[in-house]
Amino acid sequence: MLIVGLTGGIGSGKTAASDMFKSLGANIVDADIVAREVVEPGNPAFISIIEHFGNSILQDDKYLDRAQLRQIIFAKPAEKQWLEDLLHPIIRQEIKKQLNNSNSLYTILVSPLLFETDQSNMVNRTLLIDVPSDIQLERASKRDDNSRQQIQKIIDSQLPRDVKLKKANDVICNDKDLAELEKKVKEQHAFYLRLAHEQHS
Repeated sequence: MLIVGLTGGIGSGKTAASDMFKSLGANIVDADIVAREVVEPGNPAFISIIEHFGNSILQDDKYLDRAQLRQIIFAKPAEKQWLEDLLHPIIRQEIKKQLNNSNSLYTILVSPLLFETDQSNMVNRTLLIDVPSDIQLERASKRDDNSRQQIQKIIDSQLPRDVKLKKANDVICNDKDLAELEKKVKEQHAFYLRLAHEQHS
């Protein structure tokens, strides 16, 4: 089965693009959603995190306080490493399971860190939703209520744009409106259907 890895920096429009692929009939596996599901109360990863960090990491509703956890791991590299060593294999296993269970002609794996992690090894092709960094800053700060400095920090922590452009098999430049994005997604969809048919024949 053809698996396409879809990625893009914050504010690039990768969610809008993946929603469009979904409406065209492609199954979507979202690494961010998987990462949230594996740490839901009662799951083995959740139990390990509580054992390691203690109950103070919980919100009143007994779910993980993700903001607090983020602060801890950004301040302490060793804790970040511990958490990644715990979660990455579990997330990878669950992504694999969902990809294997997919029954559409081609499947899209949405991952903001496709190139930064080994998730790129799980796909046949990569599609980058690309935007110039000034548009990225503007969109993300409008959407997330974050300051431009915070957004810039997130952009700086991700792989540089030129490196992503070199690594990607396919690129959609999303610097215009949603109608233009939809047109480009439909073109890619037709291309992936052709590839998927070739794979089967």
